[in-house]
Amino acid sequence: MEVRPLHLEGMERLKSHLVCAGGLLDDAGRLKGSVLVMEFQNREEVDAYLAGEIYVTEHVWETVTVERMNVVYAQGERIGH
Repeated sequence: MEVRPLHLEGMERLKSHLVCAGGLLDDAGRLKGSVLVMEFQNREEVDAYLAGEIYVTEHVWETVTVERMNVVYAQGERIGH
């Protein structure tokens, strides 16, 4: 929780890339992880973001998994097939 304000500041700076973000909860409603859906042009941009992300540098996130996503619907509009 000590670095959360810095994490939120980083999210504010990256809001042009941010689709949505939030905490993952277990069945009891306790925080068990995080998810960020972000849009970058390439993997190099993702890696640059992660290199400066306070939750990475301060080891809040023990594991980071990056997955590609084919967006079909966004903000109520059909995007792809």
